[in-house]
Amino acid sequence: MKDRKPAIRSKKTVSAPRNKQIAKKQIVGKPEKHSEKSENEPSFFELVHEVARQIPKGRVTSYGAIGRCLGSGLTARMVGWAMNASHIASSPVPAHRVVNRKGILSGKMHFATPTQMQELLEAEGVKVKDDQVVNFNEIFWDPSIELAL
Repeated sequence: MKDRKPAIRSKKTVSAPRNKQIAKKQIVGKPEKHSEKSENEPSFFELVHEVARQIPKGRVTSYGAIGRCLGSGLTARMVGWAMNASHIASSPVPAHRVVNRKGILSGKMHFATPTQMQELLEAEGVKVKDDQVVNFNEIFWDPSIELAL
C-alpha cells in the first residue's frame, strides 16, 4: 500500500477556470500538470475568495458550485478550507453566503458567534430556519452560469 500525502500539501496546480471573468485574473493558458505555481498566478484560495465576492446580497451558493465554477477537480471540502481562511484575505469575503449543497449553514462554527452567519444572511433578507436556508433553490446562485459572459 502506498503512502498518500494529504491533499492540502499537494503541489498540483489548479486548472484554468471555465469562467471568463475569473480567468482574466489568471495567467493566459493552462498550466502544465505538476508544475510549480508562478508568482503571478493566484492561488486556489484566492480564486475561491474572488468567486465568493461576486455572490449578490440576498443570494447563496454552495462549496461544490464554487469548485465546479473554477473547473477544478478539487472537492467542496477544499473550497470549505478556503472559506475558513477568508478572514485573512486582503479584502472582505462574504463567507456567510456559502452553504453546503442542501442549504445548511455548515460553516457557522467558523464565525465569531454561533449565530453570526444566520444573522448576516437574515440581514440580507435570506430566511433561515433550524440552520438551513428556507428557500435555498429559489435564491441559489450558480457561479458557473451567472458569471458567464
